[in-house]
Amino acid sequence: MNTVTPAIGLTIEERGEILGIADGIAWISGLPSAQRGELLDLEDGSYALADQLDEKLIGAILLHPSRSIAAGTGVRRSGRRLTIPGGDTLLGRVVDPLGRPLDGLPAPQRTTPFPLEAPSPSITARTVVSRPLYSGNTIIDTLLPIGRGQRQLIIGDDGTGKSALALDAVIHQIGQNVRCVYVLIGQRRAAAIEVIDLLTQSGALAHTTVVVAEASALPGIQYLAPFAGCALAEGWMRAGHDVLIVFDDLGQHAQAYRELSLLLRRPPGREAYPGDIFYLHSRLLERATALAPEHGGGSLTALPIVPTQLGELAAYIPTNLISITDGQIYLSHPLFAAGILPAIDIGRSVSRIGGKAQDRPIAREAGRLRLDYLQFLELEMFTRFGTRLEPGMSERVARGHLLRELFRQGRLEPRPITYQMAWLIALNQGWLDGLDANALVPLLAQLARHTASAPILTAPREQWIAAVSGWLGRS
Repeated sequence: MNTVTPAIGLTIEERGEILGIADGIAWISGLPSAQRGELLDLEDGSYALADQLDEKLIGAILLHPSRSIAAGTGVRRSGRRLTIPGGDTLLGRVVDPLGRPLDGLPAPQRTTPFPLEAPSPSITARTVVSRPLYSGNTIIDTLLPIGRGQRQLIIGDDGTGKSALALDAVIHQIGQNVRCVYVLIGQRRAAAIEVIDLLTQSGALAHTTVVVAEASALPGIQYLAPFAGCALAEGWMRAGHDVLIVFDDLGQHAQAYRELSLLLRRPPGREAYPGDIFYLHSRLLERATALAPEHGGGSLTALPIVPTQLGELAAYIPTNLISITDGQIYLSHPLFAAGILPAIDIGRSVSRIGGKAQDRPIAREAGRLRLDYLQFLELEMFTRFGTRLEPGMSERVARGHLLRELFRQGRLEPRPITYQMAWLIALNQGWLDGLDANALVPLLAQLARHTASAPILTAPREQWIAAVSGWLGRS
């Protein structure tokens, strides 16, 4: 630690030097007072992040290395922590985990620095999750509701539509006064460009910041990506805004952290992951919450994504994340292969706290919908063997097939909550009974056209019934 002797004005400082460099990691000697997470200034003008403190050496992550770095390069302590520039000027921008622009535009001006590592809000600063965040997905908004401040995991095999589901949620926030941060971790450049193009074409990039650490980035940069995105989102939350953040995906993040830890010579544990892999994601996701009004009243809703292998939910990283989050949306590969889209397995998906935030009119109309659909799935297995069913059971099966058609939804087609209210009213009034898919599609399209001018969600149920009746031409 630097000390000053006032009598003669001398400054005593520690000075170290790099002993070796490999794979984005620098081993440094001569800084006994350095702290973990402290920025280290290199004499060539670049900097590194102290991350591994051994008895005689420091393992540091090179953040902005230059070609002139080599063994013997001098190093000094800075006393600073790693921050990322944030604020409204970051909306509509694409940046890396250090805040450097990747969209070819000048660096944002009038920014506020936010620390990447920060303690999560205290218990007294939080409030209960009581306001809904609508994703635009029919199944989620009716059966698996998400509240503002919730952490809802999206899990499933590769290629089942996890990212599409998250993109739907981001696109649906247009006009909802919700700011979004989309974090791409370890993705191919083509995949990152596709996400940015979709957000741009839909108009959602205007309220979104995209943080990219592509697959070719060093593991240290990939490790910092979700913390950088969370720092941006947390800054807006503390300013009183509602924020949605997507981590795509934390499976890649865990692999990057495993690689980084092995490079830093930490002892491996289960599946070669370090012992603090659970703490890595828990300290990240605990920052998502709803703040009490006296602390700004903002919220941070997190949608972490994690892949599974062959539908194995009991794998190491997925089980860790399931235990940290407030519920999960499971996308099934068999459903996807059968053409049932979105491929959400309702029986293995749950939202533990979103029901408390769901608008009462939607909750009232949805009622026993989830239970009815799960019972239908059980009965459907018997019908495959030609089993004869009682009339009451046959009606349940017919209603289940109807619900399956109502739940179908195309990729990147978010639907407003007024549309969900309209079809729920039509279903509960019996106006959709007996319709097959060919007859149902035009009726739903008719509802979708009218819901832009629909009454507000809290309008009396009689007003909704009258409105939907008129749209469907019912007397």
